[in-house]
Amino acid sequence: MGRQRKKADLPTKTCAVCGLPFTWRKKWEKCWDDVKYCSERCRRRRHSTS
Repeated sequence: MGRQRKKADLPTKTCAVCGLPFTWRKKWEKCWDDVKYCSERCRRRRHSTS
């Protein structure tokens, strides 16, 4: 088993839509460089921002 990491040790990004910070998730392991949005909701709202 691998070593557990603290949430504070994980990389973070800022969401392109809502501007809130979000942290790395296991499901984004292979595509972390391409992730721009914190949630599916923000991804759907990406074009409707004013």
